[in-house]
Order: sequence, then C-alpha cells, then structure tokens
Amino acid sequence: MQYPKFSVITPSYNQAQYLEKTIESVISQEYPNLEYIIIDGGSTDGSLEIIKKYSEYITYWISEKDSGQTEAINKGLKIATGDWIAWQNSDDIYLPGAFFKIAETIQSNKHAKLVAANMYLIDANGDAIRDLRYVTPTFGSLKAEGMILSNQASFWSKDVNATLGYLREDLNYAFDYEWFLRILQSYDAVHVDFFAGALRLHEATKTHNSLDMFDAEHLIIDREYGKACKLSKVYYLLRRLLLTAIQGNFRYIFRGALRRLNAKQ
Repeated sequence: MQYPKFSVITPSYNQAQYLEKTIESVISQEYPNLEYIIIDGGSTDGSLEIIKKYSEYITYWISEKDSGQTEAINKGLKIATGDWIAWQNSDDIYLPGAFFKIAETIQSNKHAKLVAANMYLIDANGDAIRDLRYVTPTFGSLKAEGMILSNQASFWSKDVNATLGYLREDLNYAFDYEWFLRILQSYDAVHVDFFAGALRLHEATKTHNSLDMFDAEHLIIDREYGKACKLSKVYYLLRRLLLTAIQGNFRYIFRGALRRLNAKQ
C-alpha cells in the first residue's frame, strides 16, 4: 500500500504535564510518511525541554507568543505539506495503529475528504472513562446533534484547506465544530469503526472550565448555519442509532439509553 503523507499539528501552551504523552503517541505510530509540527505559544513550564528531547522526530517546531489555540493550529496548517492533515492537542493522544488504519480507510474511500474514527475519554492519568463511537457524519447530522466526531480521531484532505481556508480565529471554543461543519457542507466523509484517539479530561481543559463560552459560540454558529429543527434532531438521532446497530454495537446503544434514563431521573 502507498502511504499518504500525514501532517499532524500539535498546538501547545504550558501543557508539560501531558505534552510528552502526546508526542510519544504520534511518533510511536511509526508511520512511514509523517510530518509532525508543534506550534508552542511561548510556554514557560518545561514544555520546550520536552520538545527539544524529541526534536529529531519533529519536522518543524516553534515557540512564540500567539493569540491562542486557533492561531497556533493555523500557523501549522499554513506550513503543512501533507496529503492529509490533522491536529492533536497537547493533552490528548492517538491510540496505537491509528495512522495505518486511517491510511487504509483513505485508500478504500477515494471519494471522501474527511475520515473520522472513534475515540475514548480519558482522565488525567490516562485511564479510560468511556468510549465514544461515531457513525459517518454529514452536515445535517452535525448541525442537528453537535460534535458527533472529534479532531482527536479525524483527518482531512489537503484539498479542503485549499478550498475552505483555515480555522476561524474569532472563535476560541467552538472553532472545531464550525470547521467540521464547513467541511461537511462541501465534502463527503467516511467513518471507520476503530478507536484512533483519546480526549483527556482534567481540571485545566476548556471543556471543564468554559461551558458558558462554548454555548455562546454555538449560538453564533447556529445563527450563521441555521439551527436544526426538532424533527431533524429526531431523524438524525434515529439515523445514528440505526447505523450504530448495523455496526453491531448493541451494548453501546444500551449503555447510551441507560445514561439518558438516569439523566432524566
């Protein structure tokens, strides 16, 4: 098999506690056609020492002040030369075999410009909290259900950036949601039922500390792309359940139903 060139970008700022695990999760893939880029925002916590430790495996890195995560990722996107591109946050990780499975999926789905896999939620120590299994995302399903895919387990074709540009730097919390909406509005995606990445939940994450800001930016995005109606939300929920059942993930459906029931009690 010919291996497409992957460009992986890690935006980093004062995440020394987790950064080494992120870097190791990328280079331990031993993928033969990889460009790894780290854009650090001027860390002062020992992150640079970690980056330098692995510099022979890093194609390009820089440490300088920036306006935040979106600018850092965009800096990486503008110099990336890969056929397929992704970003992995400096506290999240890829799982073993992820790059080869993504490459295999790309080879067998020539029409798709976005490949999305499953991921885990992990705690600060790297222990699994729960699994998140997805199905093939569409513009309509993303708009109706929110983030039904994740950057931790997704790659997109370089053609996407050539057409759509880069991440929106006026968004600091829901920029990934808007980015994937933009992709799916123009391109087809494919899902592979494989666990490719993990999102780490800890006290310093945006997800943990900034729910109000996420909600505010989602309202902005809803106004721009249009808000899904209740009927649409029901349709896409049933679609997801059906596709998950076709994959044979009945236990996952059952556990999800139990969580919904417990949440209502």
